[in-house]
Amino acid sequence: MKKFKQLDYWISIALIFFFIVLSLINMDYTFIIGYLVIGGWQLFSMAIHAFNHWFTGKGSIRLAYHWISFFSVLTLPLGSYIILFFTAPVMAIYYTWICYDEVYVKMKQRPLYALK
Repeated sequence: MKKFKQLDYWISIALIFFFIVLSLINMDYTFIIGYLVIGGWQLFSMAIHAFNHWFTGKGSIRLAYHWISFFSVLTLPLGSYIILFFTAPVMAIYYTWICYDEVYVKMKQRPLYALK
């Protein structure tokens, strides 16, 4: 779990930084590709966390974020894609912060043998 969580955090950082720089260089539709790639990675990561029950206990920040993301995707057909277009970058940065908090704060507070 610890290796995946560290990898998850650093991949999120790298993808966000990469697509910000690439979008500023190209000044074209690259940011849309970035939305899809970063969002796809984070959906994959959320599925892994949910399947393994990592930091998804009742009342956890991660579980709340999973539900917010789920309802955001559900409302896309209703035309809220414009709102999601503006909130997705904030959500991506917040998700990366959640990963950081879990790896570098919460996991340091308990011994490794206590982790699943």
